[in-house]
Amino acid sequence: MRTAFAISILFALSTPCRAADPETLLVWPQGAPGAVAAEEVDRPTLAIYQPPAEGRQRAAIVVCPGGGYSGLAMDHEGQQIADWLNAHGVTACVLKYRLGPRYHHPAPLSDAQRAIRIVRAQASELEIDPDKIGILGFSAGGHLASTAATHFDRGQSDAQDPIDRQSCRPDFAVLLYPVIALATEYAHAGSLKNLLGDAPDAKLLESLSNERQVTAETPPCFLVHTNEDKPVPAENSVLFYLALRKAGVPAEMHIYEFGRHGLGLGKVDPAFSTWPALCIQWMTRHGWLAAPEPNRAR
Repeated sequence: MRTAFAISILFALSTPCRAADPETLLVWPQGAPGAVAAEEVDRPTLAIYQPPAEGRQRAAIVVCPGGGYSGLAMDHEGQQIADWLNAHGVTACVLKYRLGPRYHHPAPLSDAQRAIRIVRAQASELEIDPDKIGILGFSAGGHLASTAATHFDRGQSDAQDPIDRQSCRPDFAVLLYPVIALATEYAHAGSLKNLLGDAPDAKLLESLSNERQVTAETPPCFLVHTNEDKPVPAENSVLFYLALRKAGVPAEMHIYEFGRHGLGLGKVDPAFSTWPALCIQWMTRHGWLAAPEPNRAR
């Protein structure tokens, strides 16, 4: 049963939810900071997909679909990802964050940080471990996830809002063909413009070129890219991986020779479709997922 506190921030789109249906929460029940209006596009949401009780793990992941910071690929980088995570017992939290050109930085990051805090604050109700909360992002959503992994705080212990007392540091990050290196020649021009406008400040641009913001406190990361990716060159992942390696942060990277940008789970590509299993193995080896029990002979 959810507490009164949890109910106070719940924005239910359907009641009652079946086991396979998500509960959708307003990220900012009192209105998002800097909101320009109160329309749907001004109201970020977090859809919580919980797996069946049998086989449920203690991990949760905030999912950030891509779309160049101007749209959201909510099917193959949202719903399908939630289904995949649920199939492995992971609670999936799909974030609908604010977008350009209506919103620039820091609105998307604020939404992602708040989403992590919400999930951590509701760990008991969601039956998850507050130390097993990751973030996963595709393309521009990968930039958002990498920003959350390099720009975080431990919460404000004296905050009036209980959610603000929670840390917004993800425990791990999964980055799929991510936009990362904004201050380099490998930047994705559309994402850069939608996030920072036509003439971004040089210091701000540097701070959001996240391969330059990695420290020893950055959480472990799993990166996936393809060599054929033209809109977002693989150098984005490579530069981030090298920065993680230099900082001593555990990281795993897979670069497939073939494959276009935006493949999601890779259902149409036999090679790229191997990344989900590799990711589950990585999460298991780090202890965020429990190892499957060996089959016992009867």
